[in-house]
Amino acid sequence: MTVQHEAPGTGAEEALEVWIDQDLCTGDGICAQYAPEVFELDIDGLAYVKSSDDELLQDAGATTPVPLPLLQDVVDSAKECPGDCIHVRRVSDKVEVYGPDAE
Repeated sequence: MTVQHEAPGTGAEEALEVWIDQDLCTGDGICAQYAPEVFELDIDGLAYVKSSDDELLQDAGATTPVPLPLLQDVVDSAKECPGDCIHVRRVSDKVEVYGPDAE
């Protein structure tokens, strides 16, 4: 099931996904504090996204849908991340709407 979100500047509801660039992750765990349903620190000390089934997604560039009730927590995670490694983008065109590459 894909959850729809109001993406900034689109005027239309868009599905969003989030991923973490582990090369930039500092392991502070701020993301897991904001949204433990979406982010988790692994044994290697780095943060990863989790599937909707709570499975840690460890493949490079792995994405997970952003659940609407957690959208603000995920956005806050991206804003507060000291490594600037959390990317939230539209599923439809892969344009980043929150995170270091957002316009």
